[in-house]
Amino acid sequence: MKIQDCRAIVTGGASGLGEATVTTIVENGGKAVIFDLSEERANQLIEKLGADHVLFVKTDVTSEESIRAAIEKIQSDFGPVNTLVNCAGIVIGEKVIKKEGIHALDSFQKIINVNLVGTFNAIRLVSDYMNQNEPNEFGERGIIINTASVAAFDGQIGQAAYSASKAGVVGMTLPIARELARYGIRVMSIAPGIFETPMFDVLPEKARESLGNMVPFPSRLGKPSEYAHLAKSIIENPMLNGEVIRLDGAIRMQPK
Repeated sequence: MKIQDCRAIVTGGASGLGEATVTTIVENGGKAVIFDLSEERANQLIEKLGADHVLFVKTDVTSEESIRAAIEKIQSDFGPVNTLVNCAGIVIGEKVIKKEGIHALDSFQKIINVNLVGTFNAIRLVSDYMNQNEPNEFGERGIIINTASVAAFDGQIGQAAYSASKAGVVGMTLPIARELARYGIRVMSIAPGIFETPMFDVLPEKARESLGNMVPFPSRLGKPSEYAHLAKSIIENPMLNGEVIRLDGAIRMQPK
């Protein structure tokens, strides 16, 4: 798919990896819809990129009603969508057994609900919308890109919930790609390593440098623009399907 023909929904598109993806798509001639809960950050991005190219719809990815309502709005205000990039997600650190007691069940369920169920919820509803598209010259009706994590493979102590949620994203990539192939919809996932996202904003510079030094090369935190660059390459290469790509500078996370 040509990037200038891209009409994308980006969940979590108001910040971090999602914001970089929206920016890359628009700066290369495409258009994007931000599905996010942060109206303030989304409006700042729209002001930067232009309202003619970006639409914001306040959306809770864990809610079927919220996504359906968002799709109804973009059908009238935006038109056909051929790309979905799932960046919405949250993270916690919590041990199974800790001084204060045991891992809370509700926090585990919340991580799974947002990161895994939310991703699947967007996939199932948006892919049905994409299936109405006329195929392009490559036979494509759409492309779906999910965000996993190296924690799906190298989960650290305290990451049981987060690792499980991202391992679920990895695990459903191939079966959904195989199923949607008949409709001309590709499905890929990116597994980022340690990236400069809002969750790291609270860390002092020394701590950020220490994390970056864990990466073999380049020895630094990843940049959201590098995630977006890979997403662009996936969009443009029709042979990429059913795979999870690690984007991590060759890091393999230690137990802690």
